[in-house]
Amino acid sequence: MADKKTLLLRIPPALWVELNRWAADELRSVNGQIEYVLRRAVEERKGKRAPDETEKLKGRGERSNGRR
Repeated sequence: MADKKTLLLRIPPALWVELNRWAADELRSVNGQIEYVLRRAVEERKGKRAPDETEKLKGRGERSNGRR
């Protein structure tokens, strides 16, 4: 396994419940789900939006900046 950094993260209980539910829906641990969400956010910020997300936006008629 590759070296990973350890991070103490404090989040509100309600957010934990939602992350836990979301992670379970996608068969991930909460830690895995947080890592997935952060990775997607970084990719989007760098302009590397995943193809499936790009297609969803095209279907809704949105531009890449999220405005119509």
